[in-house]
Amino acid sequence: MGSFSIWHWLIVLLIVVMVFGTKKLKNMGSDLGGAVKGFKDGMKDANGNPTTEEKPAGQVAASVAAEKTTIDVEAKTKS
Repeated sequence: MGSFSIWHWLIVLLIVVMVFGTKKLKNMGSDLGGAVKGFKDGMKDANGNPTTEEKPAGQVAASVAAEKTTIDVEAKTKS
């Protein structure tokens, strides 16, 4: 009962291709590759390499305006 021979793996591969089809397997491979790439990029960013993407001027102004209008309800009730 050791490891499987090459013929066992070829039969398993043939059955998988017959069940899922080549198009679906290709899509799953692309999705898996994209997920691995996203994971690697996320790990790179988490290790201290910040992204250098900058927000457009309109988004910066909107976020500053939103920060000024924020009210802390708990702070008002405590006083």
